[in-house]
Amino acid sequence: MLSLIQTPPSSLNRPSETSAAKAHERTRLFGIEIDPLTMSQAVSRVLDWVKEAPTKCQIVVTPNVDHIVQLQTNSGLQQAYRQAGLVLADGWPVVTAAGWLGKPLPERVPGSDLVPAIFQAAPTRGTGTGEASKLRVFLLGAAPGVADRAASKIHAQWPGVEVVGTYSPPLGFEKSAAECDEILARIDAVQPEVLVLGLGAPKQELWAAKFQDRLTARVALCVGATIDFLAGEKKRAPRWMQSLKLEWLHRMLSEPKRLAKRYWHDACVFPKVVWTEFCQRSAR
Repeated sequence: MLSLIQTPPSSLNRPSETSAAKAHERTRLFGIEIDPLTMSQAVSRVLDWVKEAPTKCQIVVTPNVDHIVQLQTNSGLQQAYRQAGLVLADGWPVVTAAGWLGKPLPERVPGSDLVPAIFQAAPTRGTGTGEASKLRVFLLGAAPGVADRAASKIHAQWPGVEVVGTYSPPLGFEKSAAECDEILARIDAVQPEVLVLGLGAPKQELWAAKFQDRLTARVALCVGATIDFLAGEKKRAPRWMQSLKLEWLHRMLSEPKRLAKRYWHDACVFPKVVWTEFCQRSAR
């Protein structure tokens, strides 16, 4: 049975530990708190963290419909969201539902657009020795070889970004303490500023939250298939489909065996979540 998260507001996402987390009123929806930021504001926040070096790795999550559905019953994912420094609405249905419920969000901020926007905005910084310092990035996820191809394309398109490490973990790695230690050691060895996690939800969010205190990156972006998109392994929907809010259809037609069942399930459950939220708001 569907059950909405009943987390008290006081225990939800903690304020950032740096001045990069400028005060703003979060939007409470579907049992979580969403940061009502535009893409440019989100990019600025991430780059502020990179510059100011928070004492703990800041996790960025991007909830879409599937995340919202999973969040209703997955306590581990709920905890990961509470630990996140930024919660940015990815899916158009999430943004649309927020407007219907009287809690409008300024725009959709998908992870697959956020990462290129960060790379584009990353300034080349002086080191004090006359040399320029690039944004240091680690790509974790995707199939073997895909992250390396993504790195090559990143270097060609964004000269202010340096991919300092890539790794494609084996299936079931999250259940192996030794494998997780190896991944953390790889990250620590190259000291990236931004960790791009392309492990799929909820695995990437759960892993980032579990090892937040051990991650030496300043920011960890939980962004699903973004590494595949950067490598050209998977194609984004054409702009006209994106403008018509049909990117989900393109994704499903591209991977019907993997996504059709999930999308059908989410399409059945998400309206119930929205209706429950509406009833709860009406009752208050």
